[in-house]
Order: sequence, then structure tokens, then C-alpha cells
Amino acid sequence: MSNPIITVGRQYGSGGRYVARLLAEEMGIPFYDKELLVEASKDSGICPEVLEEYDEKNTKNLLFSLISGSQPRGDAASMYMDMPLNHRIFLAQFDTIRRIADQGPCVIVGRCADYVLRDYENVINVFIKASREDRIDRIVKYYGADPLKAEEILRKADKQRASYYNYYATGTWGDVNNYHLCVDTGALGIEGAVEVIRKCAEIRAKRLEESGAEWNEEE
Repeated sequence: MSNPIITVGRQYGSGGRYVARLLAEEMGIPFYDKELLVEASKDSGICPEVLEEYDEKNTKNLLFSLISGSQPRGDAASMYMDMPLNHRIFLAQFDTIRRIADQGPCVIVGRCADYVLRDYENVINVFIKASREDRIDRIVKYYGADPLKAEEILRKADKQRASYYNYYATGTWGDVNNYHLCVDTGALGIEGAVEVIRKCAEIRAKRLEESGAEWNEEE
């Protein structure tokens, strides 16, 4: 696997974004989190502010869907424009994720990237987690969260991510069956998590080189 694409799902407060960024830096490959929104805006023409506003949010509000659509005209382009805005945003990110993956190795955070790239053989899907206590400590220390509200912040953020993933992907957010590797930053630390993921990529590359076999989900 000379051109690894690593997708990173994460619990809120687990440090998953930080792990992903350090991993990309150490491997010398591109990193995409909010950067993906910039690329999706260029590809789709949807303004960055709109992509940011509805990023990883499952907006199923009926009124929102009605006011963000238009009357059908019958061709493929207009059918795309007639979709509710939240669906257009997902499809814009979907197309951009696949374009980026086609260009070479990278690390992509969230946005159902594991599902979007499910048919790519050179993908490693990672989920970053930590205990509730470790995540509360982190968001209070690094995010400036009110200690009295930290647990509720965690609950709402994880619920939002799960709702988005479960709506658009054919799986359950955080289910170990969706990932090749689950890493606990509370147990291993940020640097330890990066090391484990890098080692996983190296081991997988070596196995593929030795066997000459294609990587598939049935292995």
C-alpha cells in the first residue's frame, strides 16, 4: 500500500483531528478536515459559508428542505439543484473526497469518508475514541468548555456526528465493524495513537507486498 488513504472518524473530545493532522505531517501526505470544505466549494460552486454551516449535520427539517429546493425541470443537472441543500452538500463532499483520494495518499477526517471510499483498496479506516472522563478533561483544558456543561457538550456533539453518519452511510457510527482500527487516545496518548496508526499502515503494506493479493473487506 504505497499510497495509503487514511480516514479518521472520531468521538468529540478524543483528539481525533489532532491525531489525524500529526499523522499526515509525519507521513508527509495531505491532511483534510475543514480543508475539504474549501475544495468542495471549488468543485461544486456552493459557497464555503454554507458548507461550513451544515458540515457533518443531518438536517432533516421539512421546512428547510422545502425552501432550499426548486421546481424540477427534468434533466440531471436540474435534478441535482432540486435536491434539498443538505443532500447537495453531502454529494459535493462525496465527489470531492473521491477526487482527492484519486490524486494520491492523504488523511481525511470525518464526513463519512470511510463509506465514500468503501470500494478503494488502499484505504485504512480508523476510529479515534477515549473514555468520557478523558474527553471531558480534554475539552475543558483545550477547548475552554465549562466543566459543568462539558458532559452535555460531548453528548450533543457525538449525537450530531452519529446522526449524520447513520443517515448518509450504510452503517452505524462508531461500530467497530466499519473500521480497520480503533484507537483509544486516553490509553495511548496522541503520539501513541499516531504511532499505532502508522505501524498499522506499514504492516498492511508489507502484507500486501508479500502476498501480492488485493485488499478487500473479506480478509
